[in-house]
Amino acid sequence: MRYRKFGESDINASELTIGTWAIGGVNWGPITRKDSIDAIHAMLDCGVNMIDTAPAYNFGESERVVGEAIKGRRHNLYIVTKTAVYNSKEQPFVKDGRKECIMRLCEQSLTNLGTDYIDLMIIHWPDNEHNAPIEETMDALTLLKSQGKIRHVGLSNFDKTLIEEALKYGEILALQPEYSMVNRNSETLMTWTHSRGIANMTYGSLGGGILTGAIRELPNFEPDDMRMTFYDYFKEPKFSKVMKLLETLDDIANNNNATVAQVAINWNAQKEFVNTTICGVRNRKEALDNCAGFGWNLTSDEINSINEALDMLLI
Repeated sequence: MRYRKFGESDINASELTIGTWAIGGVNWGPITRKDSIDAIHAMLDCGVNMIDTAPAYNFGESERVVGEAIKGRRHNLYIVTKTAVYNSKEQPFVKDGRKECIMRLCEQSLTNLGTDYIDLMIIHWPDNEHNAPIEETMDALTLLKSQGKIRHVGLSNFDKTLIEEALKYGEILALQPEYSMVNRNSETLMTWTHSRGIANMTYGSLGGGILTGAIRELPNFEPDDMRMTFYDYFKEPKFSKVMKLLETLDDIANNNNATVAQVAINWNAQKEFVNTTICGVRNRKEALDNCAGFGWNLTSDEINSINEALDMLLI
């Protein structure tokens, strides 16, 4: 495993982070608790030292699975979870940045994870429902820091204006944007945050799974599957464009005796402005495959070939 300094902190983070949205066990296809825990253990055994979860991943179920998986391993692991978003029976993602919500979610996360502190607490989404001012949200997180319940604060799905506003009220260690070969929209923002000493940890790094190369025909997922509702790569016209891109990735994978997923992960991880790449896993095989991608690097020629394919296809 490779490691990189994580922003302006004492964290030396693995360049691969365990993603656990699918591990929540809803709307991501077949998955079992046993396979999920086995996948986490496999990645930890390979040297991964950061895991990302959230209370909004199936009513806290993802956090509870993580809590079970990390028993006895907490001392050499960085836990990242989120706040200001939770599930309710009426709607799947309630955005609430008010102080009482931040304090309540933190206590629930600590219980779910079986720990007495969280290394990085990320504001999952800006609050556009209750319109709580970012000052109130940041003040609550600063209070949690003073209580020793969280070590650092981060942001996800924030634009530059909102990041600058948040910085007025406290330290921001990390940004978590969606970023991959098939979604480069945050590249300028990530370059800017990197220049400010803010760590970047990418989610959707395998494009919701389309960059694994496992799906080569237009799928028939359930209508509420996250790969159909949150991502748009499994629909036309993007699907056919990505299939064309996979031809280039196939060639590079074959030349390196690697998998397409490993090529995609390396493309992310070798960016100067990416500190760690979050990849969701559902079983040991996926976990070991992702980790094996850090035993080699793409050459500059291979990176140029990928970038040329992306520019040609306008992905």
